[in-house]
Amino acid sequence: MANPLKLGLAGIGTVGTGLVRLIAARTDVLREKTGRPIEIVAVSARNKRKKRDADLSGIRFVSDPVALARDPEIDVFVELIGGEEGIAKEAVEAALLAGKHVVTANKALLAHHGTALAAMAEKNGVALNFEGAVAGGIPVVKTIREGLQGNDITRVFGILNGTCNYILTKMEREGRDFADVLKEAQEQGYAEADPTFDIGGFDTAHKLALLTSLAFGTRTNFDAIYVEGIETITPADIEAASDLGFRIKLLGVALRTDSGIEQRVHPTMLQKDTAIANVDGVSNCVAIDGDFIGDVMLIGPGAGGGPTASAVMSDIVDIARGTVLRPFGLKASNLKAYKKAAMRTHEGGYYIRLSVYDRTGAFAAIAQRMAAQGISLESIVQRRPESEVPGQGRSPRKKGEPQASVVMVTHETTEAAVRKALAAIERDGHVDAKPQMIRIEKL
Repeated sequence: MANPLKLGLAGIGTVGTGLVRLIAARTDVLREKTGRPIEIVAVSARNKRKKRDADLSGIRFVSDPVALARDPEIDVFVELIGGEEGIAKEAVEAALLAGKHVVTANKALLAHHGTALAAMAEKNGVALNFEGAVAGGIPVVKTIREGLQGNDITRVFGILNGTCNYILTKMEREGRDFADVLKEAQEQGYAEADPTFDIGGFDTAHKLALLTSLAFGTRTNFDAIYVEGIETITPADIEAASDLGFRIKLLGVALRTDSGIEQRVHPTMLQKDTAIANVDGVSNCVAIDGDFIGDVMLIGPGAGGGPTASAVMSDIVDIARGTVLRPFGLKASNLKAYKKAAMRTHEGGYYIRLSVYDRTGAFAAIAQRMAAQGISLESIVQRRPESEVPGQGRSPRKKGEPQASVVMVTHETTEAAVRKALAAIERDGHVDAKPQMIRIEKL
């Protein structure tokens, strides 16, 4: 039997302890499948004495992750620290330069530095594997990079953040407002104490940057992604969406067009009868459109110690078998420069909600602003004010002037046209709150 594959593990949090338990539970099976033992020989963490749900007895502790990355006794450096800069980046670079294979679940690091790190890995003849960085336990990296190599992929999209999906699901099912459900998500461990990274859409954007590079052969470009979170979604929006036949999800979308690549993260209205609209709770979903395969959809647990450790383990098994692939499927020097797509008409149209002062001429003025931008309306409905929607907490209305909640759905138009019209409506002073706009996607 071949020599053991020796791992150095940096970061012993939820995923790290999950990996330790997985290797302990599957030692014999992994040896049989790879032809060699797989062992964690050293670990690194900020607090050596912290109580952890894994047996670390007999495993050497190294206080400095960079020192661990260069350790001559390890073959693979497993980075589960997280963060786009700082010690995680230093340690990964040190491991690659030292000729160590790297396995990481760090989507932020790769979204910002993936192309450079891939080039470094190739130069040193080692692997840079990151299955655990996107969609938890869903094997989407291998699906795109290996399983769909014979396809010309035109679009990849999905629900890539379990925290946001959990919040939107609970808001819909229980009629509660965003702040209330977010607090519960934090108490249950689905959201961090500072949830900005998740609810602001940035976690989804990091993952989308990697999917874009894998699908379209471009250099990673996080800064080119339009990012919008779910903080402004209210029960009024969710109720209106349901009445219109939709559900609201935070979606990451990457689309290849004749003029370039379009990348965006934002709340989206999806028809209720679509498969992706029915992915609930903390689950993730990734859909891929290829010319020969057609449409592929992968659904599963998008986070957590077990699912993500499973993904990390699949990368380690590849290395144990001697499989070293180019991180993004192409040679790093052959990845194309990112070209942002030109603005185009959004086929699904837009949902718009306005809180309008019920005064003479207000509705006519709003219609004129829409018409001035060439926006055609599919429907317009007056609904009960947000203050009357169960669970909706808003500041008191201005005394003496009643408001009406107006929901409009547009036909196909450009986002620029909608934003210009809404800006003009705000300037006219006929609304008492910032207009809500949500894209409607035809998937």
